[in-house]
Amino acid sequence: MSDQLQKFMFSAAPVRGEIVSLRNTWQEVLTRRDYPAPVRTILGEMMAACALLSANLKFDGTLIMQIYGDGPVKMLVVQCNSDLSLRATAKFSAQFSDDAAAQTIGEHANVPELINASGHGRCVITLDPRNKQPGQQPYQGIVPLSGEDGPLESIAQVLEHYMRHSEQLDTRLWLAANSDRAVGMLLQKLPGDGGIVPHPGELDADTWERVCTLGGTLSQDELLREEPATLFRRLFWQENVHHFEPANTRFECTCSREKVGRMLKMLGREEVDSVLEERGHVEIHCEFCNQRYEFDPVDVAQLFVASGLSEGVAPAADQRH
Repeated sequence: MSDQLQKFMFSAAPVRGEIVSLRNTWQEVLTRRDYPAPVRTILGEMMAACALLSANLKFDGTLIMQIYGDGPVKMLVVQCNSDLSLRATAKFSAQFSDDAAAQTIGEHANVPELINASGHGRCVITLDPRNKQPGQQPYQGIVPLSGEDGPLESIAQVLEHYMRHSEQLDTRLWLAANSDRAVGMLLQKLPGDGGIVPHPGELDADTWERVCTLGGTLSQDELLREEPATLFRRLFWQENVHHFEPANTRFECTCSREKVGRMLKMLGREEVDSVLEERGHVEIHCEFCNQRYEFDPVDVAQLFVASGLSEGVAPAADQRH
């Protein structure tokens, strides 16, 4: 089964839902970087959640989910475009190399231990329209990784907390990830008594509590083991539900040699030349896709005099891009 996101709407109440299963999309992330198991789990859950939240964007653009912390993991980032193309990365704190982090991080470390060790962690969600009006800034919401009752233990709790405080929407999330798949389900209570689907007859005021209770019976093992269609039948077989056309997801990194060149030009010739003097070349490494971009002195000289990055620059060899 291809990677898909399925949206649905309960006919008797303003409650919508989504189920997503990422296999190939998730594998594309894992083939580029080897993460310790707990980091892999959290990043996979974030990737599934980012797809679920992006599916409801009302504009063409990008949803960026970032979690910053002060534990062994410094930052986790997932980007999802409105066409459900995704990329993701995790970055360790300065005192941890990848190998040191793998040895230091416990097999069952949770969100507070990995990211929120001192209680200063935060979740940032940015909505960035592709065609912004002049002067328009991306919308950004920020919440701490702690709630009223203390540190939040999971990505699902963090994002439920975010949706409740930043979007004022009752939202429930069930997320899971392993080395094979990243999966998730979202239920959301819409404001008012309307919805995507007209409601025949009287509305069922108990629908929200009932479907959340049903969702609460879902274990992470079950999420990872069963296909979305099977899970849906098991949970909501008695509900009157309208399904929408499923949407496919894919991995896509937006980095390119041209974009890296523009970034170097923004740094300025003096800054770039200082790196050349020290190292003999400038190397930029994409954290998302693990691609390496290398610029030698000739490339840099042409970069700052040519109107286009590729003018006169020889193709790179041996994974130089």
